[in-house]
Amino acid sequence: MNSVVIALISWSAVTAGTLSTLAQFRRVSSTGVEGVSSATWLLFTLIGGFWISFGALSAHSVAVVLGSLLCWPLQLAITFRLTPWRHRRGSLQAIAMFAATCVAPALLGGWSWCVYGCGLAMMLLRLPQIVELVRTRDASGVSSTSWFIGAGCASLWIGYYWNVHLWAPLIATALSGTGSLVIATMAVWRHRQETEEFVRREVFAS
Repeated sequence: MNSVVIALISWSAVTAGTLSTLAQFRRVSSTGVEGVSSATWLLFTLIGGFWISFGALSAHSVAVVLGSLLCWPLQLAITFRLTPWRHRRGSLQAIAMFAATCVAPALLGGWSWCVYGCGLAMMLLRLPQIVELVRTRDASGVSSTSWFIGAGCASLWIGYYWNVHLWAPLIATALSGTGSLVIATMAVWRHRQETEEFVRREVFAS
């Protein structure tokens, strides 16, 4: 594929990823953090640091670096609002997962092993958010728009990795994109339930 087209795909992915994180940041800023998983966003922040390192030291790609670097301040802000220090068990589990799936493989097998481990982490990090959406009745803080854009962003990165023959991050991104689509769909379902419940309360109140 033409190098200009590949560059366009990568920078479109960078833009989409930033917009996805911005949508969630705006949601928690305006609506609150109800239904948002602290463990998920702590892992996002930790893995964001990994992708910055991978892009700079292994892939040698400015797009890969900026794809995480531009999101990082927003991820940190979201994580801070979720006060992970008050959710010690979930936070410790998130840190342990990051160490087991990203840090340990990097020490044992280098970047290639680390990226495959990160693929597993990127899929698993979505599980706390899925569980939270199943358990909670109030998911008003979860931005379905953010997760839908995230799934689209993953599709763009898959196209980029395919054309530059980076198979490990391609698999990692495919797994994470699938998880994002599941969360987006569940968030829409929860928001619809909340709207229906609100309408019922208003009808009975009148």
